[in-house]
Amino acid sequence: MIVLGIDPGYATMGWGIIENKGHSFHAIAYGAILTKAGDPMEERLHFIYRELCSIIDQYQPELVSIEELFFNTNSKTAILVSQARGVAILASAEKGLAFFEYTPLQIKQALVGYGRADKHQVQQMVKTILALEAIPKPDDTADALATAVCHCHSYRGRQKVNDGCIQVGHSKGGQK
Repeated sequence: MIVLGIDPGYATMGWGIIENKGHSFHAIAYGAILTKAGDPMEERLHFIYRELCSIIDQYQPELVSIEELFFNTNSKTAILVSQARGVAILASAEKGLAFFEYTPLQIKQALVGYGRADKHQVQQMVKTILALEAIPKPDDTADALATAVCHCHSYRGRQKVNDGCIQVGHSKGGQK
């Protein structure tokens, strides 16, 4: 399975393409889409959209895994990041890809086994699981790869349940 992981942002959007076969993981490509602070928001969003479409066309992922937003205080930032996240979902939909959402807590649990793990612990696990020489930079890139790995772990868990003949509901209005 080839997964595109996305850590949404409007200034920096992390992305990572991984391949998962059985219990092995391989990083195919990763990076960050950076926009210019002085550019109008519509230009930044359009740039993110074009870059994500290009990444999808180049690497042909089977699905997209995206981090859900979590904000405590700054609602203006939350709105701007939500717009960028919407662009990522739109690019996925335009390319016919299913997308799956994971909270930061779920991602930390999938990689570290502890939902309150700190950022460095998650980054170190990304490096270890993907056999990378260094922790990917910027942090958004490591977070995107973590989101992709999280999906693979989650998917494998769902497959085990399905293989055991237990029906599970689908979060996006699917049948039970």
